Amino acid sequence: MLPGVSFGADSDAGFAAEDSYPSTYQPAASEPLLLRNATVLTGTGARLEAADVAIRNGRIEAVGVDLPNPDGHTEVDASGRWITPGIIDIHSHLGVYPSPGTASHADGNEITAPATPGVWAEHGVWPQDPGFTAARAGGVTAMLVLPGSANLFGGRGVVLKNVPAVSYQAMKFPAAPHSLKMACGENPKRVYGSKGQAPMTRMGNLAGYRSQWIKAQQYLQSWEDYHNSDDEDAKPPQRDLAMETLAGVLRGDILVQMHCYRADEMITILDLAEEFNYRVTAFHHAVEAYKIADELAAENVCAAMWADWWGFKMEAYDGIQENIALVDRAEHSCAVVHSDSAEGIQRLNQEAAKAMARGNRAGLDISAAEAIRWITLNAAQAMGIATETGSLEPGKAADVVIWNQHPFSVYALADQVYIDGALMHDRNDPQLQAVSDFMLGQPAAGE
Repeated sequence: MLPGVSFGADSDAGFAAEDSYPSTYQPAASEPLLLRNATVLTGTGARLEAADVAIRNGRIEAVGVDLPNPDGHTEVDASGRWITPGIIDIHSHLGVYPSPGTASHADGNEITAPATPGVWAEHGVWPQDPGFTAARAGGVTAMLVLPGSANLFGGRGVVLKNVPAVSYQAMKFPAAPHSLKMACGENPKRVYGSKGQAPMTRMGNLAGYRSQWIKAQQYLQSWEDYHNSDDEDAKPPQRDLAMETLAGVLRGDILVQMHCYRADEMITILDLAEEFNYRVTAFHHAVEAYKIADELAAENVCAAMWADWWGFKMEAYDGIQENIALVDRAEHSCAVVHSDSAEGIQRLNQEAAKAMARGNRAGLDISAAEAIRWITLNAAQAMGIATETGSLEPGKAADVVIWNQHPFSVYALADQVYIDGALMHDRNDPQLQAVSDFMLGQPAAGE
């Protein structure tokens, strides 16, 4: 078997990535609910006034105005408040760079070689990170936890449900695909160039990618040759954890999340993907994505961006605050707001609001109903979980936030946060404000 690689429905030659270290997540118990009389942003581009959201068995049952309640759902009065899908952060390092930020907690970058695709972020996730609780209070119901960006190939990321748990497996989003974190630009060449090692230049970066993809092609071919062989005594190729990940990308089982800032480098990476016949799912940070918005849309590549981080290094110098809005305006685009920050994840609604405001000031006329997709459905799409979450559509998981007011207001607070229909955070009920094991007994936990 080749873990992480699927060879087709009629073959026993491999198994999907989720079969290793499988999710043990179980939704918390929930009751049928009918959230009444709120302004609802569905995540699909619609805004409904004085609308209701019905939940049953942890799933969205219906969304509409004056929904009937023949089955006696428990009704929640949301008058004067707003309802959105749960917020999803596509770029987080919670758990692998947890709080407190100590060297002993730094598990996000395996800086031992420029190519470490064999490591998995989930194997470094610390579920007790207080950041998970703080993010949940900000309406975050799911996230993609990634390795850092020191390496050309940083390893696999993992999609987590933002629920309190003792193990990462109990947070792991069932059936979500793995993602490979890659990085271009300054980070790999700075980290390794400072050691006198390759890569030292952007030329070295590209050569490093290409050499690894060539090895992955050979590895994949060796397994295909083995499974197509008529020799009953043939021995399987030796397993290689790094190549298993890259082969999974080449087979289309593992998504590619690519840290990249400059427009010219993103174009080069798209050429690289074409050379080796794989897809880039999303460029992360993508400070210059506005320059190539049409090209990204044509290639069906998402751009996960900050609202206004720029200028902190040369490749971030040419950022503009209209970046997200301009990417969003391209036909068939996929713009995403991400955090890359233990603090920013707590207010992704405000980050999306800033991006919307700058777009509107530029005359792009972006509504809240459209902008909410940047932190819900579009993020889910780029993480491979859009069939399960990211919007308030019947049949999807009831990942729902009730806000005390317009979610794009700087005064907005998440009153209630539901994950799979279960109330996981209530701003007005201390018993529903989870405290991690680490925080129990800490002075701050009792204040």
